[in-house]
Amino acid sequence: MKKNKLGRSGIEVTEVCLGTMTFGSQTDAETAHAQIERAGAAGIDFMDAAEMYPVNPVKAETIGHTEAIIGDWFEKSGRRNDWVLATKVSGAGLGAVRDGAPISPATMTEALEASLRRLKTDVIDLYQLHWPNRGSYAFRQQWSFAPWEQDSAATRQHMSDVLGWAAREVERGTIRAMGLSNESAWGTMAFNRIAEAEGLPRMDAVQNEYSLLYRMADTDLAEVLLHEEVGFLPYSPLGAGLLSGKYQDGAMPKGSRMEVNVADGGAGDLGGRKTDRAFEAVAAYLQIARDFGHDPVHMAFAWSARRPFVTSSIFGATTLDQLDHALGAIETELSQDCLDALDAAWRAHPFPY
Repeated sequence: MKKNKLGRSGIEVTEVCLGTMTFGSQTDAETAHAQIERAGAAGIDFMDAAEMYPVNPVKAETIGHTEAIIGDWFEKSGRRNDWVLATKVSGAGLGAVRDGAPISPATMTEALEASLRRLKTDVIDLYQLHWPNRGSYAFRQQWSFAPWEQDSAATRQHMSDVLGWAAREVERGTIRAMGLSNESAWGTMAFNRIAEAEGLPRMDAVQNEYSLLYRMADTDLAEVLLHEEVGFLPYSPLGAGLLSGKYQDGAMPKGSRMEVNVADGGAGDLGGRKTDRAFEAVAAYLQIARDFGHDPVHMAFAWSARRPFVTSSIFGATTLDQLDHALGAIETELSQDCLDALDAAWRAHPFPY
């Protein structure tokens, strides 16, 4: 499988990354371990987690279960060194973790030590800030995102503090590289300007939502990623499952993310992605898949993984069958005519959620 450089970290990762956010909720430990083994057998060596996982929904009583399941597999298999391991520290707004405390050197130390214990490892290869303290336009928050309310001096001091903490942990050997998630072009640049000015570790990756339905990264962020050599790790390349077509015409498959969320009392709106315009856009992409003889899941994954500024596209699966299906994207090649058709569909259906 093709490997790409992760920023300037010296780490190389496969162009596909195994996402684990359902491990411990929709995916039980036995199936999760089988998924890790199946992905490894397919040539994947990159796995992404977070201290807050599993999701759908996030619950105080399940915080950390995903990391614990991964750690149990490392201990049982003895194959920790076969994987590049990424995880994340949560911050302000998630009351289930540290009562919603913002990210700081103190909370990062607490979070890192807990993740190391659960993952049963001595080192995290990529340690990421799950979202910025100052706020983010991710998760359908672009309508209320207000950069003019940010405290510039406090934000820059926070960035310096985080990078100083990272320098100490790199020296201690507990992390190899740092990364961001749900971050903007300015935030990425600001972190790395401070890193350069102060001789501190830089941010070598950004993990943001990116799919045929959500191409926010195509403009300013892509320019930063390419010219500043920062790796990009798209999540939700299937638009929370919409691009598979399984939710078209009012369908709600049993065991799907939408059905589980509704059964648990949630809105079942796929984090705000379920809109009439989204279903219209999906119909256009499904037609393109038919026109070019592609499975829609393979087409969406392959498009995401092969974008010029993408380092590794993250996909997750609830079941082994879903994982096996998704792995077909590794061998999928999209012609220029297909790529042109996908671009035309994006122009016709921009930002459907």
